[in-house]
Order: sequence, then structure tokens, then C-alpha cells
Amino acid sequence: MGQTLLLKNIRHLVTCDEQDRMLEHTNLLIENGVISHIGPEAPAGVETLDASGMAVYPGLVNTHHHLCQILTRNLPGVQHLELFDWLTALYGLWKNLTEEGVYHSSLAGMGELAKHGCTTVFDHHYVYPRQSGDLTAAQFQAAQEAGVRFVAARGSMSLSRKDGGLPPDSVVQTVEEILSDSQRLAARYHDAAPFSMRQIVFAPCSPFSVTEDLMRETAGLARSLGVRLHTHLAETRDEEAFVLGKTGMRPLAYMQSLGWTGPDVWFAHGVHFNDAELRLLAETGTGVAHCPASNMKLASGVARVPEMLALDVPVGLAVDGSASNDSSNLLAELRVAYLLHRLGSAARAPGGYAWLKVATRGGARVLGRADIGHLAPGMAGDLFAVRENRLELAGATADPAGMLATVGLGGPVDLTVVEGRVIVRDGRLANVDEEKLSEQVARDAARLVGG
Repeated sequence: MGQTLLLKNIRHLVTCDEQDRMLEHTNLLIENGVISHIGPEAPAGVETLDASGMAVYPGLVNTHHHLCQILTRNLPGVQHLELFDWLTALYGLWKNLTEEGVYHSSLAGMGELAKHGCTTVFDHHYVYPRQSGDLTAAQFQAAQEAGVRFVAARGSMSLSRKDGGLPPDSVVQTVEEILSDSQRLAARYHDAAPFSMRQIVFAPCSPFSVTEDLMRETAGLARSLGVRLHTHLAETRDEEAFVLGKTGMRPLAYMQSLGWTGPDVWFAHGVHFNDAELRLLAETGTGVAHCPASNMKLASGVARVPEMLALDVPVGLAVDGSASNDSSNLLAELRVAYLLHRLGSAARAPGGYAWLKVATRGGARVLGRADIGHLAPGMAGDLFAVRENRLELAGATADPAGMLATVGLGGPVDLTVVEGRVIVRDGRLANVDEEKLSEQVARDAARLVGG
């Protein structure tokens, strides 16, 4: 159960609620991890943080990531490559992942996310080398230490290079192995109750790395267990050509034929959807995790997010992998998204506050969570705060709701709270030795890349 905490004298409280309320000079009380009161009254006798001069926001929700890629970010040999060649090059390194490396990289990525206002982390892990240990257990251990809400994918690959896919044989598994382990992890970790700190998603990697049988059977198993579904889709023209050549269908039509549309499904990227496909996403309530920095770096294209939002397609924001971004900073992604779509869509592009809502309410909707994403009594006590007198924000506070996207924030936030517990204080992780962890990740990365 979460903590009891009072944030007192908040300068601006950006709620992202249904009324888009921004409250001034107010207090927010979290009891047992849940917001119980917002208003001028301030009870005595509880742990209190002075939020004078602070702007307070709902915790950000990251809807797609590959935390293990922290071990392979900023490698010179892959910086010029596009997706298929980039994956082929990096699979040769990822096939040597270890449980220790996944634990350290997950903790580092979660910590970086938390330092920039993210309170709920979804990770799409899909590389399971033989005899590498229990990688999902390592990730949940990291999440508990970082203090974030964690949604873990039981990702998978079943179509190896010898069978016409991209991954090497050493990281693919049989359909039976994947489904059995998926069921094990759901039984052990999936908590569907309100305010859950840990959940499982079933997430075959992509149409070019798994078989049709795996996609179809995973969907059936997920729905029998009440677990959500996720995969990469419509990321590149190469993927489109691969699926057309293999199935005679465009990627979304192929996924629909396998039962992969609906309000319990979301796709990463969604760059190359046509008009009819956007309408299908809206009609079925199928979501999209928008990854603007990754799409730019890998030259994949620009997703049609303004049209998606106009159609009420569920859209969340995501950093994607730390080797295709190359960071785990969702606040930075907020500004990238704002600028990218201003360039591409001009006046039709979402404004700064609209992007904040994509990264909060939108992410909650994509993950199927009604308990996170905005600040109101009865919602989870997840938030972050920024001092408005920071030099980086000088002259920018006329619009606190929009400034994090339009102006951006240089450096970490001042405070991050999850279920009433402080996990970032004064821009530093409260529960993690940052320097020691950085050194551990560096050693893991050197072994992976050098080995």
C-alpha cells in the first residue's frame, strides 16, 4: 500500500482532468497511495512537502520501450542504419543478454524515466537467449527498487533467419515454449486490480519475427486470461513489403485477420497507416504508441498522429528503445513530438497541452488503466513537480500546461511521486545510487559489446 503525503501550497496544479482544470495555490493530499483531496484545506499531522512555486503534473505514462537497449546505445556502427539492417546488426549483440545485464539496464532506464516525470513504465522485452535466466523477474525487481509502476511484456520471437525472419536462431523459441512461459508470468505477476503496480502484456515482437500461429494463439491466450496485446506494426515500408509479400495483405489487415484489433490491443509506431486503416483503428478502439524520436532516427517516417487524435484513436507517447532514441526521457519526447508535428501539420498539429494529455491520459487509455493519467480524488497518487523559478523556464510560465512541450525542460524534474512515495527528490533518485548503477551498466555494456 502507498504512503500518505501532502503537497502544500502548489503554485499551479495541471490536472489533465475531463474539465482541463488548472488550479492555483492549492493542496493535494494522497492517502494510502490514492489522491483523497485537492483544495485549499490542508490537514495537519501528515508528511508534508512544500510545493510553493511549483507546477505539478500527472505522472507521465511510457507506452513502448526496450530497456535492455541501454546496453547498446550510441554505438557508432549502427547510427546510419534503417530498421531492418539496424536490427540485424544488433541481434548479434542482444543474443548475449544476461539476467544481470537486463536487471541493471532496466533499473537505469526506469530511473532515467522517473527523473523526467514518468511514473508508469511499459517495456517490450522480446529477446530471450537460451539459459539467460528469468529476465522478467529481473525487471520486476528493478521496478520495485526504482519505485515505478511497471507493465512488462512477455515478448517473443519464433521466426528465425533460416525460416525467413530477421532474428538469429539462438533467440527464437517455439510456440509451445512461448505460450507456456506467458501463462506462467501472467499467473505470477499480473495484477488487474485498481492501482496495480505490476501487470503483464503478451507481445510477440513483429510480423517479421513471429509466425502466424504464434500471433493467433497468443491473442486467444491473452483474452482467456484478461491480458492485453501489443506488437510493432506499420513502422517501415520494408515491413509493409515483407507482410504484403508473405500474406498478400497490408500489415493491419493481416493483424485483423489474426484477431489483433480491439480495445485490448495497441501497436508501436503506426507510421504507415492509410486513411481506411486509421478509421479501422478508431472503430475498433485499437491504440498506437507514438515514438517520434525513434521514427526520426531510423528514418521510418512521421506517424499521422493529428489525424489519429481527430478520429479518437487511442494514442500514447513513448521513447522506444534506448538504442533507437537514444534516451529514456519522456519529457524530451514530449517536445520532439510537438515540434515534429508542427513542422508536418502546421495549425492542425496538437498544441503543447494536448501533447501533455497524450503522455498522461492518452498513455493510461492505451494501457487500459482508469486509475492513472490525471489528478483528481480517487486517482493514483502519481505525479511530478517542477520549480517554476528554474532558469530554463524563465519567462515561460504564462502557460504552465503547455510549457513542457513548447519550451521543454533542461535537466530532471524536481520531484516525482508514485503511489504517494517520493522516488525523485531534488532531481535525484531517492532509492538508487546513480553513480554506482551507471558504472555497473557500463561494465555490462562493455561485456555485451566486446564479448
